Amino acid sequence: MPRDAWEVVIGMEVHVQPTTRSKMFCGCAVGRLGDPPNSNVCEICLGMPGTLPVINKAAVEACLKTALSLNCEIPRHTKFDRKNYMYPDLPKGYQISQYDLPLSKDGFLELDGRRVRIRRVHLEEDTGKLIHAGDKLHKALESFVDLNRAGTPLMEIVSEPDLRSADEARDYAVALRTLLRTIGASEAEMEKGQLRAEPNISIRRAGQGELGVKTELKNINSFRALHRAILYEVVRQTELLESGGTVVQETRGWSEAEGRTFSQRSKEFAEDYRYFPEPDLPPLEIDPAWIEELRLALPELPEARRGRLISKYSLPAADAVLIAADRDLADLFEAAVAAGADAKPVANWIIGEVAPAGKIPTAEHLADLVNLVTSGSITRDQGREVLMESVESGRSPSDIVSEHGFAQVSDEASLLAVVETVMEANRRAVEDYRAGKKQALGALMADLKKRAPQANPKVASELMLRLLG
Repeated sequence: MPRDAWEVVIGMEVHVQPTTRSKMFCGCAVGRLGDPPNSNVCEICLGMPGTLPVINKAAVEACLKTALSLNCEIPRHTKFDRKNYMYPDLPKGYQISQYDLPLSKDGFLELDGRRVRIRRVHLEEDTGKLIHAGDKLHKALESFVDLNRAGTPLMEIVSEPDLRSADEARDYAVALRTLLRTIGASEAEMEKGQLRAEPNISIRRAGQGELGVKTELKNINSFRALHRAILYEVVRQTELLESGGTVVQETRGWSEAEGRTFSQRSKEFAEDYRYFPEPDLPPLEIDPAWIEELRLALPELPEARRGRLISKYSLPAADAVLIAADRDLADLFEAAVAAGADAKPVANWIIGEVAPAGKIPTAEHLADLVNLVTSGSITRDQGREVLMESVESGRSPSDIVSEHGFAQVSDEASLLAVVETVMEANRRAVEDYRAGKKQALGALMADLKKRAPQANPKVASELMLRLLG
């Protein structure tokens, strides 16, 4: 059966660590990479008998802001539930999560002109981390548990099965990260474990309404890995069904080194977790006035900003997408234009130089630099050097150019002597050019740059071409 006879169906469960100083239900500091194992723990996140959890308001606020940004409904009444299962990194033997009355439901995210429905955004606590080590040769394997992460707040964002390819799933995850960073709900760094994307994948015959059996993928720590894992799993399921086999509902891990998925455990159903209301936490009553306050405080969201960058500044769509993806860069762009630089050159410098360097200048300094380059006062290569020095020192590009004598010579009368000297010293290249070998101009200009680094290359090239005839 041809591969296009199958339709891919993907839903996403994305776990996001909100930006909070303390854990979800206790005062322990949120652990950071590199902290000593089990150094950020207390009786509550260790699950000691007799301890009582307290809800972290900052985590609730981050979740509500995320839900509002995703156009979700916010119910007046919500509660926490116990999700019961036994696992070595879950010290209480249950996880405090939300089940039938989540903090939000029924939203959507616009993705390339169409809507991906959001089933719910709710809060829960994270588990610990298992660390496996030992001497495989002698079969002396050991496992350790680090509970620094246990009790860390997590927002779980669950989509409906509206995605139809690995490309769409990756783009959805990227768009979600951009949104979270824009509203300040999370840093959402996959490499740091602050955003974990877990796709649920099934395939069905094209045109069929009923969903196929799904598998959930875990251990994914980059957008590239997300894309690769889905591609592999789609091929695996397709080949399995076409050979007469059946897909088993299960959780599968992704091995980046091997480029494949592998079975981890059978996939549980909701009833397997024996949810019941968390008895140690009161139900939450959400004040509508607070919701409206959070809604009004939301910044301009990425999709709206992309459209405005295109319409107001006439930016190409590709440039607008890249700039709007980072709130700091988008703010820098608009402020630099307001400071007197042209929009397109500013966009080029932000995309080509500022973003890759990861060091952001002030808007006034970026505008100053862009104007120096576009006016021909300095070359782009000099501009890169000036930009880095400006960021490091805090001095203006104009002051740096003046101090180092970077200003280009653009006066033809001043350049005439050096152009004539170059032509005299490179008679063979001159003869080759006049004989039709236009590439000889490159050798002449290279020599000119050595002799007169401050020469404006555009003006010098035009002058040389006139003298070459």
